[in-house]
Amino acid sequence: MSLVRVAAIQMVSNFDVENNLKTAEQLLLQAAEQGAALAVLPENFAVLDSDNLYRWGEEEQQTRMFSGFLQQQAQKLAMDIVGGTIPMRQRMDGAPVSGKRVTATSLHYNANGELCARYDKIHLFDVSVNDQQGQYKESRVIEAGADWVTSTTAAGTVGLTVCYDLRFPELYQRLATAGATLFTVPSAFTYRTGEAHWETLLRARAIENQAFVIAPDQGGQHSEKRQTWGHSMIVDPWGTVLSQLETGPGLVLADLDLDWQQEIRAAMPTQQHKRFGKTELS
Repeated sequence: MSLVRVAAIQMVSNFDVENNLKTAEQLLLQAAEQGAALAVLPENFAVLDSDNLYRWGEEEQQTRMFSGFLQQQAQKLAMDIVGGTIPMRQRMDGAPVSGKRVTATSLHYNANGELCARYDKIHLFDVSVNDQQGQYKESRVIEAGADWVTSTTAAGTVGLTVCYDLRFPELYQRLATAGATLFTVPSAFTYRTGEAHWETLLRARAIENQAFVIAPDQGGQHSEKRQTWGHSMIVDPWGTVLSQLETGPGLVLADLDLDWQQEIRAAMPTQQHKRFGKTELS
């Protein structure tokens, strides 16, 4: 039996960036102390302030405030870390992001502190939600990414995704076809949409692709108008929720049975049975 322990880290980030980083550091340490080989932080773990993303993207460009933090933690804790999302002012090719916007970037550092992958959130949350905030328009401050990304971790080949991506199964199919055996879904799901769809979507993506899903969410009241759903969870390829945390900061831990996953994929080889979209996804 090949077991690998992983952690989804739930936070209730606010406008205090230093405090957010301190909380992330404490929770990453707890994950490492409890044997996690891979830990995933939620979306906007350090900066949950849409109006100031550009400012913090400039800070990142000048000082590596957020990427440096992730690199330092991965190396210090000897643990793979997928860093939720951070604001970045440069695209993957080094060109500046257009206007006063940033990318919502998920970085993977390995246990040696080496940058292994960068994913810029593709699907942006431009929707109306019947909650206290009402209107969300990420494209106002974020430039969408264009490339899907996989990376090799201690827990297998991961497909990197973020939050609203979860509603677009084609992305996950493409990642699975490229060899992903698990997906990371750092999120800041609204309370309303999370209550209705969060678990259903996560379990569906796991079942469809016979993949593990590590889904750390923001989980609590961030401000007078902003509340997130929480319920961070880890789901197995059969769609079973292995572990979950409803609200508040903390850890979700699970031991992934990678041999069992291979048995499932061999017994029900859905990847080989595909008839629609096979050419486009390969």
